Amino acid sequence: MMDQSITSVFPEIKVLMNEPLSKYTNTQTGGPADMLVFPESVTETKKLIIWAKETKTPLTVIGNASNLIVRDGGIRGLTLILTKMNDIQINGTDVTAEAGAALIQTTEAAYQASLTGLEFAAGIPGSVGGAVFMNAGAYGGEISEVVSEAEVLTSDGEIKRLNNRELDFGYRHSSVQDYHDVVISATFKLRAGDSNRIRARMDELNRLRASKQPLEYPSCGSVFKRPTGYFTGKLIHEAGLQGYTVGGAQVSMKHAGFIINVGGATATDYLSVIRHVQETVLNQFGVELETEVRIIGEEK
Repeated sequence: MMDQSITSVFPEIKVLMNEPLSKYTNTQTGGPADMLVFPESVTETKKLIIWAKETKTPLTVIGNASNLIVRDGGIRGLTLILTKMNDIQINGTDVTAEAGAALIQTTEAAYQASLTGLEFAAGIPGSVGGAVFMNAGAYGGEISEVVSEAEVLTSDGEIKRLNNRELDFGYRHSSVQDYHDVVISATFKLRAGDSNRIRARMDELNRLRASKQPLEYPSCGSVFKRPTGYFTGKLIHEAGLQGYTVGGAQVSMKHAGFIINVGGATATDYLSVIRHVQETVLNQFGVELETEVRIIGEEK
């Protein structure tokens, strides 16, 4: 029988076996990936996606693992992290960035080209693909307002170009989530602006972020979606949950909407804190907190 193992089919691709994902997640937690690859091109990504489908291998695609919790049992099958696909191109007032490009680097590229519209994302620690996937937003701006189109790979390895309407953006939602497509690039339609004003706005938002958020600790960013009519941080604060700790995971004293790794946290610690916060807020205020952070992988 022909050997269909990933290393025999793709001898040129570096595959990390049983690799701890805690090395790559922003929370510094998470179990091992059976097979982990950092594809360097769309062609390579396409090959791997088709191989996974043909061999019925479970496939997981990750951006830069910022708004993500990987359970301690890790991820079976093949995991792709797209951070090596990070090219950014400027064409007039359009900025096209590959999925693995950091959103922060993309906002810097827009600033360098004196293009305005992306300043709100200056401090969002995600990748472009992740930002499109979940319609990332901050400080009154959302990705949906500036993305004109995205290129995606389907599970059949077909490349599709989706316009803003077809991406069907909602609060922390896009159609990419529904169809399990993989974002490979996105184009942002911006406007010519004054580079001094753009820089000043980016610096202002970064100062604001640093003053309000616990950036000095590993975290997955904002854990919960904002429930209609409420502010998540305020609910958690009023429930007296700031400082609540399980193992190394703690509800931040600086911003109640963040759960930080104060040292040696596991994903299980994180999930225990999340459940406790959800139960307490529901009991005290009758409000259901839905997670914004993506939780994947298996229990240990």
